[in-house]
Amino acid sequence: MSAKSTTSIMRNKDIAGVFVVAAAILMIPLVAMQFSDEWDWNLFDFVIIGTLLIGTGLSMVLAARNVKNIYHRAAIIIALLAALLLIWVELAVGIFD
Repeated sequence: MSAKSTTSIMRNKDIAGVFVVAAAILMIPLVAMQFSDEWDWNLFDFVIIGTLLIGTGLSMVLAARNVKNIYHRAAIIIALLAALLLIWVELAVGIFD
């Protein structure tokens, strides 16, 4: 196997990992809804949060691949995670209303 095809496989694993982690995070409310009435999500909620998780994850992979300076890469990833958290909190409880 050549170095180029190995790199391509690793890139695909990174992208697949984003989808696996997003699915695992979305399993938490799905399972919680089976045991509690406190957690009441509909299909739209899962689609929105899934889109946010996948978009953030793919943006992090893109930053990790293209930004060479480790400090800039870390700053971008922290900013992406902060934006995800703020959007999620706003959608969940409307803290900024």
